[in-house]
Amino acid sequence: MINGGIFREYDIRGNAERDLSDETVRAIGLALASVLRERGARTIALGQDVRLTSPRIARTLSETLLASGISVSGIGTVPTPLLYWSLFNLPVDGGVMVTASHNPAPDNGIKLAIGRETIYGEAIAEIRRRAELFAEEPPSPFAGPPGTRTDRPVLADYVKEVSGQFGRLPLLGERPLRVVVDCGNATAGLVARQLYTPLGVEMAILFEEPDGRFPNHHPDPTVPENLAALRTAVRESGADLGIAFDGDSDRIGVVDERGELLFGDQLMVLFAEEVLSRRPGSRIISEVKASKFLYDKIAALGGIPDMWKAGHSLIKARMRETGAPLAGEMSGHIFFADGYYGYDDALYAGARLMALLARSGRPLSAMLSSLPRTFATPELRRECPDDRKFAVVNRLKELLRGEGVSFNDIDGVRVSYPDGWGLVRASNTQPALVLRFEAKTPERRREIEEGLTRTLARAMKGEGLDPALAGQDLSCH
Repeated sequence: MINGGIFREYDIRGNAERDLSDETVRAIGLALASVLRERGARTIALGQDVRLTSPRIARTLSETLLASGISVSGIGTVPTPLLYWSLFNLPVDGGVMVTASHNPAPDNGIKLAIGRETIYGEAIAEIRRRAELFAEEPPSPFAGPPGTRTDRPVLADYVKEVSGQFGRLPLLGERPLRVVVDCGNATAGLVARQLYTPLGVEMAILFEEPDGRFPNHHPDPTVPENLAALRTAVRESGADLGIAFDGDSDRIGVVDERGELLFGDQLMVLFAEEVLSRRPGSRIISEVKASKFLYDKIAALGGIPDMWKAGHSLIKARMRETGAPLAGEMSGHIFFADGYYGYDDALYAGARLMALLARSGRPLSAMLSSLPRTFATPELRRECPDDRKFAVVNRLKELLRGEGVSFNDIDGVRVSYPDGWGLVRASNTQPALVLRFEAKTPERRREIEEGLTRTLARAMKGEGLDPALAGQDLSCH
């Protein structure tokens, strides 16, 4: 039996040994092959991250696709952005990336692309329906010729293109930009040194050696504790900037020269200001977890602020729909269609931030000093079963409507007040609810958090869950 919970809004993820057995992976491969053939696709790019189970899953997928008449261009162990890059630069009709991104080391997953677009929503649901059918009753062997396997390394060409876009960066007075890069023993360690050295920066690299057990810290740059070593290294070395990556390098974390963490919406302010200086009137997209100051700043700069649903596939679809040159999420997914391909590439975003900082000649903290002073929580995650989390959010909506509270429900519940806001939404990647709160003072933020959390506890109780979970952050477990 396939665990239906592994099929999420925009990818497939679960415990590698329990949920992604060879039999399950084979059924997913058969489902994908049938969809690809119906769409006229015949060749896909296949990559994998550094997790210990990735070679097994990638091998099973490759064997299944080949036997089903789909040719495979193997790009090896790479960051997810290099899989995306291959969709634009190799003669392929789609791609598969074996990765669980920022999930715990025992997990793994599969990201799917058809054409140049990652699939999500109903397309993932269709893969699930077919996989479950094939798991129970395997289809007849494919009658046509098998696909062919080709190894197509892309790292050198990717590095040449991206580093070539920036060249050597300007000096800060008489010295180069000083950067500390934390690879987290994940896929960034395969690329960072080659990519950033040609920029002429003075670089120190932490935890460069790939190790799918992630022995030094978990590679999730949205969790402040995971950036402790980076923050210390930046302060002690006098660096101008610190950059960290998640497990598959599609999300970036940043600390300034003081070792202070920058959230995704703060990064978006910097990138939006630069893009709008050259492309006035452009639409800039972010998501429901982002601060009000980002949307206010975009409008003040003459851009069109667009609050959208969280999720990399959903954001990319919105970019294609609207022609926006830039988008970004709190989680550190940054998407550039301005001079780039429009997908989330944290390695590219890192280079772009270095270039922006070097050209400015100012400390990173000073570049954000004009933003209004607010007090925000990081992303808070509350435990909630996958099969109940959306029901909890829907019940929360009912309770708030009953109290006469208005809210934005484009993605979960975002309640706005004159002096702050609060958010509750279901995570698309974990059995959790995601909460965030912001206000002009710490006291007001706490009031907003406590009020919305009380209502959330009632919603959880109404769904038969322990209401105490509404106040327990998963990062504390």
